[in-house]
Amino acid sequence: MLQAQGLNLHYGASHILRDVDLAAEPGKVTCVIGRNGVGKTSLMRAISGLHPTSGGTLKWGDTDLTRLPPHKRAQAGIGYVPQEREIFPRLSVHENLRTGLAAAKGRASGIDESVYELFPVLKDMLRRRGGDLSGGQQQQLAIARALTARPGCLLLDEPTEGIQPSIIKDIAAVIAELARRGEMAIVLVEQYFDFARDLADHFYVMDRGQIVLSGAKRELEEADVRQHLTV
Repeated sequence: MLQAQGLNLHYGASHILRDVDLAAEPGKVTCVIGRNGVGKTSLMRAISGLHPTSGGTLKWGDTDLTRLPPHKRAQAGIGYVPQEREIFPRLSVHENLRTGLAAAKGRASGIDESVYELFPVLKDMLRRRGGDLSGGQQQQLAIARALTARPGCLLLDEPTEGIQPSIIKDIAAVIAELARRGEMAIVLVEQYFDFARDLADHFYVMDRGQIVLSGAKRELEEADVRQHLTV
């Protein structure tokens, strides 16, 4: 299980995350939802180690991640798909996928065929440069790259942003399948409730850097969640 307790994060004098508690279990989709600018991406950067926290603890199973640098967290099993995708535009699809193996640390020595089963379009584009793909294809590549390391916990930061509806459906199907397998904890950051509602097992609603509402999907009223998403 991924467990964050009392996470605080500052950008200079700005207090961005305020005592955030979060837990994510294998086989479940844990959704962090909220309006733009409430701290969702900062929380993902804090968990992945891309921005140091100023308080609190973070554990993945028995491993204390709190002071580990990003590459050590990746080796421990934390996979991160950032909002900007950050693929390598001049590398081929195959080369992009192989970069994900750097974080595998013995979990994988090559690209598992299951990655292509989840994203069959990529198998037909292995020699194409990442920068030549459409936005939706690049998002699929970014998720597939994270999966090559066989992470135990997958962080997805708004994977539907700017993506055509047909590929949004494909990405939703992949997330549901990964959860169904029961081997991976999935933390999904979203601002669109309609997409998250069909996938999430547990919600954490953020506002101004804090968790203001949380609970299993069956326990929460949709109206209570939506009131924190309206401008």
